[in-house]
Amino acid sequence: MMTYKGYTAKVEFDDEDMTFYGEVIGIRDVVTFEGDSVKEIEKAFHGSVDDYLNMCKERGEAPGKPFSGKFLVRLSPETHRQIYTSAKKAGLSVNAWLNLNLKHLLDTHC
Repeated sequence: MMTYKGYTAKVEFDDEDMTFYGEVIGIRDVVTFEGDSVKEIEKAFHGSVDDYLNMCKERGEAPGKPFSGKFLVRLSPETHRQIYTSAKKAGLSVNAWLNLNLKHLLDTHC
């Protein structure tokens, strides 16, 4: 993964063409780039993000924003109570407890 100006990209290698290709993730618009080396793919990523932002500005459109870090989750009342209780036992806010546990879950499963 690569980041630039708050945008994140996923990069893969095509062993048939012997080239790197990437795509900005986390926005609705499609922003892609490619290069033959790590240095080239990084430069292409930066250029594609800059071009995307300039294009949006010229069109008077708001660019797609990367994730804000906020999301709404609907839980059963029992699950909500268990999370609240676990957070209080750990001396954490519900948000801090969820962040800690979700990060741990992602680290061990991704």
